[in-house]
Amino acid sequence: MPEAFPGDADTTVAELRRNMAAFVEERQWRHFHSPKNISMALAVEAAELLEHFQWMDSEESRHIDADAEKLAAVAEEIADVVGYSFAIANELGIDLSQTIRAKMVKNAQKYPAEQFQGRHELGQDGKPVG
Repeated sequence: MPEAFPGDADTTVAELRRNMAAFVEERQWRHFHSPKNISMALAVEAAELLEHFQWMDSEESRHIDADAEKLAAVAEEIADVVGYSFAIANELGIDLSQTIRAKMVKNAQKYPAEQFQGRHELGQDGKPVG
């Protein structure tokens, strides 16, 4: 990763969204940035991210950082996914911080830690199996 840029601890979501908006505006691409087009581009980028992990088992995927070139390629795909997420949020006026926090509250209610800790199997009723 380039160290020339500020990291997560020093960068706000708003700053990154402004960067994406400026990038789009400078190229006069806004007319291409309908929610439909951005969501399709986002799906393509997510598939490109997935491709880096194709045929790996779970443990191999946890150690992708051992290959600097592979890690850099994965990081670029993640940047594309997040960048398009910022672009669609910009286009639709969605406040990402509020939306993510609200979704985490909803997920915590749906999947209480005391019931779902260490579990991923769900029955038809949505409750942990076993």
